[in-house]
This record gives sequence, C-alpha cells and structure tokens, in this order.
Amino acid sequence: MREIGVPHPRLPLPVAGQPDDPAAFLRWLEEAIPLVEHLGIAAMHRDGERLTWDLTLTPNLNDKGTGFGGALTAQTTLLGWCWTTLWLRQRGYARDVVVAEASQRFLAPVTADYRLICVPEAAQGPEALADRLESRGRGRIALTQQLWCGDTLCLEARGDYAVLPAG
Repeated sequence: MREIGVPHPRLPLPVAGQPDDPAAFLRWLEEAIPLVEHLGIAAMHRDGERLTWDLTLTPNLNDKGTGFGGALTAQTTLLGWCWTTLWLRQRGYARDVVVAEASQRFLAPVTADYRLICVPEAAQGPEALADRLESRGRGRIALTQQLWCGDTLCLEARGDYAVLPAG
C-alpha cells in the first residue's frame, strides 16, 4: 500500500538497447499510481514515437452511460507522462517527469471501448528534448493525445511534460 509523501521505488532501467516490457511497465505503474488499476487499460503498444493504450469503457462510465470526462482527462495526462518516462528509460535516464500544462477538447461522446494515442506535437520534439537534457540536464516536450472510439475521434488533448534535473 502506498504512503503519502513516500516515493515509490523506480522500475530498474531496461538493458541498454532493449525496450521496456509493456506488461511489466504497466504492472509497476499500477503499484506506483494506485488509480491506474481502475482506468481500464487493457494493453499498451509502442510503435516508433507512437504510444497507444487500448482501454475498456466500463470502469470509466459517467451517469449518462458514456465516458466520464474526468477519467478520460486523467488517462490523456497519464499517457503523456508514460510516453515521456518510457522515452527517457529507452535512453538510459531514470528521471522524474511532471506534467507542466495540459488541455483537452471533447469532440464526441465515448460510447464503447477505445484507444488513446500519444505522439510528439512536433517531429523534432524528441531530438530537441535530447539536446536540452544533454546541455542543461532538464527539458520539456509537448505531446498530443487522441482518443478514438472506433473511427470516431472523441477527444484531442495536449500536454507539456517537464523532465526534472537528476538529483
């Protein structure tokens, strides 16, 4: 059980050049952030700079029987945090990541299981983050998230994620 004010132990970094095991990362995430086990994350996939979650709607229902905006917002924010954390881990960095700014735009109700996709807002974003980490020891990246229910885009989100200095 997590205690307030006590950081959760970091997941050991993957072997150099090897990607994280998505299932192991999600198990660690559920321990580190207790809310995660209630979000309905069924699977996580990484394809290049794209990170995708497949989610079930049932634990995220609102009183109208559609997706609860607060849960969807939490998911978009957390997906961006995961993108940044996994990107850092892939490069051998064990750093703290925080969301600095986030916004969402709801476009259509979520009426079935869905997927969330996170990518850098700008193609050069990851390279710029790498340069800032090298030169300043900290950095920031803008990411976008899209929630798709079948072929319907239901939510667009954007977030700035800050990588804190080592220490």
